[in-house]
Amino acid sequence: MPGVRLGRWAAAAAALASVAVPVCTSGHHPGRSVDHRAEGPADRYPDLHPDRYQVQHPDQHAGRHTGAALPERAVPPVLLPAGHRSRDEARIGNASRPARTELTVGLLSNATATEGVSRSLAQGARYVEGSNVLRLASGRWTYLPDAGTVSDTVDAGHPPALRQIERSRAWLAAGGVPGASPAHRAAAERALLSLRALLRPNGAMAAGASHGWQYSWPRDSSFACAAFALTGHDAEAHRILRHSAATQRADGTWEARTELDGSGPPDGRRWQLDANGWVPWATWQWYQSAPRATRGGRLAALYPMIRKAADHAADSLRPDGLPPASPDYWELMTATANIGTAAPLLAGLNASADLAREAGRPADAERWARAAGRLSAGISARFLPLGYQRTADGRHGRDSAVAFMAPPFNEAPAGLARALDSTYGELLLPNGGLTPGNDPGAPWGGNAWTPSTAFFALAWAATGRPAKAGPVLDWVLSKRNSLGELPEKVDKRGRPSSVAPLAWTASIAVLTLVALDGTVLPTPPLRG
Repeated sequence: MPGVRLGRWAAAAAALASVAVPVCTSGHHPGRSVDHRAEGPADRYPDLHPDRYQVQHPDQHAGRHTGAALPERAVPPVLLPAGHRSRDEARIGNASRPARTELTVGLLSNATATEGVSRSLAQGARYVEGSNVLRLASGRWTYLPDAGTVSDTVDAGHPPALRQIERSRAWLAAGGVPGASPAHRAAAERALLSLRALLRPNGAMAAGASHGWQYSWPRDSSFACAAFALTGHDAEAHRILRHSAATQRADGTWEARTELDGSGPPDGRRWQLDANGWVPWATWQWYQSAPRATRGGRLAALYPMIRKAADHAADSLRPDGLPPASPDYWELMTATANIGTAAPLLAGLNASADLAREAGRPADAERWARAAGRLSAGISARFLPLGYQRTADGRHGRDSAVAFMAPPFNEAPAGLARALDSTYGELLLPNGGLTPGNDPGAPWGGNAWTPSTAFFALAWAATGRPAKAGPVLDWVLSKRNSLGELPEKVDKRGRPSSVAPLAWTASIAVLTLVALDGTVLPTPPLRG
C-alpha cells in the first residue's frame, strides 16, 4: 500500500496538533448515482469577487534489489521544503521559516511546482474553494505563481491568482467530483486537488510534501492512478503509468520508492514484490475508464511493462501457489508469505490476463490466468482458514491488508465478509480508527492510521455494504485538519497528526466516495 511505511513513520515523530474541522454529516445516500460532469465552475462556486467570496470551511532492511541501472532523466520541478517561507510571510506576521523536518499541513501548487504549507502559515487560513490558493486570516491570499517556485502573498482578487483559481476549478469540472452530500463533495474536491498538487510533470506521484515523503512509491502511485481514472482525469492517470514504466527494473520489479526525478532509490531499503500487483492493477483500472478511441494504442505502449511485471509475479510463485516472503506495505520483512503481498499480486495477475486479452496476446493471457488460479488456490488453502491474517503461518495476527482481497482489487472470495468484520473489530482503537495490524512485533502504539482505516470503508462500499462503509469513511474525513487535508495519522486524543495531505489516504477516500455514489467499482475478473 502506498503511504504507510514504517521507516517513514518512525522518522515522523513530531505530530501535528491541528484542530480538526468536522466536514462530514450523516446525509449520505447509499446507492445514489450522481453525475457532476455537466457542471461548470460557475455552477459550483460563488463569485470570486473578494468582498463576496465565502470560504467553506526505519529503514530496517538493507539489501536493495539489484538490477539494471535506471537511465538518467531530466529533473522536473520538485516539491519545495515543507513550510518554505514566502517573500511576504514576515510582513503578515507569521513565524520564521520552519526547520526542514517540519511536517506539512497543506499545499500551494501551480500544477507544475508545489510548496508545502507550514502549520504557522495555516493558522486562521482556508483555501479559496476549488483551488490551492490560501486565504490568510488577514484576508490576503498566498499562492504559488505560475511558473514560479516560491510562494507570494497578494491582495485578495489578485488577477494572476484568480486565473489560477479558475483553471483549478475548470480541471475539477472536467472530471467528476463524487459525493452524495455537500460535505462528501467538499472532501472529494480537496482530495483530488491534493493529488493533482502532488503529481509531478514527469508522472512521479509524491506520497506527501514533507521531507521523508517526497518520493514516489509504486503503491501510492497506483492508488492515485485509479482515483484519477475513475473521476475522469485520464491524462493524470496515464502520466503516472508512464512514470511507472520508466522506473521499472530490468527484471520487471520496482524499487520500494524512487526519487521524484526518476533517478533511482534514495536508500537501500528492500524492494517490495507487491508493486508487481499494484501497477498492473492500476493499468487495468485506467484502461476501463480511458477513451476507447485512444486506449488501445496507449495500452500497446505500456504492454512491455505489464509483460515484465506479470511474468516476474507468475515466476515467483512457489509450489503451494503463494509468493515468497517479501516486505509488505508495512515495509517489514516476514518469514512466510503475507496477505499484503499475495492479495495485490492476485489482483495484478488477473488484471494482466485481462489486459493481455484486450491487447490480442492470448498466450500471455492464458499463462497469467493460470498463475492467478494457482495463487487464488494457495490463498484459499493457507489464508482463508486463518481469516486472512497477516502471514501464512498465522503467527503475526490481523492485518488491515485483508481489505485487498475485496473489490476493487479482487472478487470477494469465500469467508471475506466475516474476516473483514472480525479484523476491523480487533484493530479498532479507542480513538475510533484502526492500527494497521496487531502483530505484537510491530510497535504501532495508540495512533490510528488513516489509510488502514479507509481500507475498510472502501472494501465495504465496494461489496455493497454502505451502512458499514459510511460511518468509517465519515470518521476518516472528520479527521481532516483545519485546511481540510487528510493526515496520515490520528493521535490518541483524536487529533490529526503526521503529514497532511497524504496521497494514499486521499486516493482511498476518492475511490470510496465513487463507490458510495452507487458506482460499481471495476474489479479484475478471476478466470484462472
